[in-house]
Amino acid sequence: MNTESAHKNKPSKINQIKTTTSISGVWLRRGLELFLFIVLMMGLRAWQQRDVVKGEAPQLSGLLLDGKPYALSAKPAQPVLVHFWATWCPICRAEQGSIDSLAHDNPNVITVAMQSGNSAAVQQHMREQGVSFPVINDADSQISAKWGVNGVPASFIIDTDGKIRFVEIGYTTGIGLRVRLWLASF
Repeated sequence: MNTESAHKNKPSKINQIKTTTSISGVWLRRGLELFLFIVLMMGLRAWQQRDVVKGEAPQLSGLLLDGKPYALSAKPAQPVLVHFWATWCPICRAEQGSIDSLAHDNPNVITVAMQSGNSAAVQQHMREQGVSFPVINDADSQISAKWGVNGVPASFIIDTDGKIRFVEIGYTTGIGLRVRLWLASF
């Protein structure tokens, strides 16, 4: 009886093979799921960026909310962040602290408020949110159209040759933007 119960409790070679095969199958499945997720995200990113301009940065000029004129240089001395956002955009609100911090640390940050009402409405929003980065109001979306921006937030990094080096649509971390600005200086 003892040998019989000991034999029943001992895993057989077939069970060991099944266990090994099922573990391999789990890892294979997880790898395939990860691969499909990456492909899906790359496709989504390509779709989001389908209309944005590439190559030379379009002209960007206008009045800031404080009344000062702004014009993006054709060949800026340092890389520039051009950030499109909107007062009605919850994702923009989530990242505006990072944009504000970056703008206070780096004078080469300009933002464009897209379809957010008149300048007084944008200023009110900024006061309520406690942010003070430089803003050109694009109430009629003419600037956004030149840049091919259909959704916000959208961030463009312009290098010292005046070319668009990086484009991000959707939420981007402050450190991610800082790294891209640094990379654009090479």
